[in-house]
Amino acid sequence: MNEELLINVAPMETRVALVENGVLQEVYLERTASRGIVGNIYKGKVVRVLPGMQAAFVDIGLERAGFIHASDIAPLDEDGMESREGEVADIRALVREGQSLVVQVVKDPISSKGARLTTHLSVSARYLVYMPQTRHIGISNRIEDESERERLRDLVDLASAKLADEGLKGDGGFILRTVAEGVSEEELLRDIPFLYKLWLELEQRIKSEKEPAIIYEDLPLFMRALRDLARPHTEKIRIDSREAHARAAKFTSKYASEIAPRIEHYPGERPLFDLYGVEEEIRKALQNKVTLKSGGYLIVEQTEAMSTIDVNTGAFVGHRNLEETIFKTNLEAATAIARQLRLRNLGGIIIIDFIDMLDTEHQRQVLRTLEKALERDHAKSSITGVSELGLVEMTRKRTRESLGQMLCEPCSVCAGRGTLKTAETVCYEIFREIIREARAYDSEKIMVLASQVVIDLLLDEESANVADLEEFIARPIQFQVEPIYNQEQYDIVLV
Repeated sequence: MNEELLINVAPMETRVALVENGVLQEVYLERTASRGIVGNIYKGKVVRVLPGMQAAFVDIGLERAGFIHASDIAPLDEDGMESREGEVADIRALVREGQSLVVQVVKDPISSKGARLTTHLSVSARYLVYMPQTRHIGISNRIEDESERERLRDLVDLASAKLADEGLKGDGGFILRTVAEGVSEEELLRDIPFLYKLWLELEQRIKSEKEPAIIYEDLPLFMRALRDLARPHTEKIRIDSREAHARAAKFTSKYASEIAPRIEHYPGERPLFDLYGVEEEIRKALQNKVTLKSGGYLIVEQTEAMSTIDVNTGAFVGHRNLEETIFKTNLEAATAIARQLRLRNLGGIIIIDFIDMLDTEHQRQVLRTLEKALERDHAKSSITGVSELGLVEMTRKRTRESLGQMLCEPCSVCAGRGTLKTAETVCYEIFREIIREARAYDSEKIMVLASQVVIDLLLDEESANVADLEEFIARPIQFQVEPIYNQEQYDIVLV
């Protein structure tokens, strides 16, 4: 598989595109004015405890207070290690209002919700995540080979023991990241002392800073992309900024030497994202209709509660029989859906309405195709079987806003409904309002202010109804076009 990372760096924003076999799969965006905060560590103050929700709000210095659940608060023992046994304690036994609390952001603020927080602190390097308050050693589930998992666990133990002999030892535990698969002891040894030293610095800041304060800020997007997205099979990393390329080269030579030769500066006059067709793919990803090569199509709808995806055969008529046509459309749709989930970064609950299949073997193959296509997804997902209604229910981990939420806002005219009242509907609303006003107040005449399309309809197709209404209320009605009004806006003025 040919995988490339494209990094577009500008003064106001940074964008990263992950391209597999020439096809855009994922897009990451970070604007200078609204940079994501996942991974940041804050010293905050508990401002409200909600016993009924087993949660609390914590002021970390942002516009909205962060939210933390009791299950994300780990009591510390006398050695400063996390200690929790049995059920989650009552939130009132864990925190109190006014208390200082060191927390880490696990979800960016989304829409009207504040950031999701935890006290399970961690800091990341290229191959390892250091957890200073636990002695556990974990390994990414994506590393499936049991012998490799055991080798990595032994390497961490050996590396930690060597550093302890040298007088550099932390008390915490580690999680080995997916990119650690196949790395040597020497490479792990570079990460461990870096993480120990970083945490010692953060401990000093925690003691000296007054809440609310930021203690640790994660790397900028293009550096995180090198750390988190670049994998052994990534063939090329192209950066269109000379300054960012220099920083990336310095960073990788120190922390990820194996990918340093694959980084190159793109000096071309044609924008990097245009060269790979990324801009056009982003534009398509903001539409709700996705066409399939066979002639079928998907309808993708995102709401605050969940996302739904509907599969349709469209113009595809097949060659053999209806069941085979449906099966081929669903197979193609399963691969396309996996790509759309990654590209649009849809998270939370997702409902997929595949075309109904009678053959259970066809259902199994479609589900397997979807699962296999999602194996390359960086976000964790969980898929159920086909329900009695023929729906596939799944969840996908959401840590940041979707592409649509980042790039778009609700329509100021329809307020996010996606539809407008017809001009005819507005005309009849105006008629009812005129009757209400005429019964409640005396006036010589009535003036209607509305959009051009509504006034045109009132003076043309609805003119007979207007004449009847004038006779009914015994006073004349005049009309005036307001160019700034949208189709649903109108005013009734008593003159």
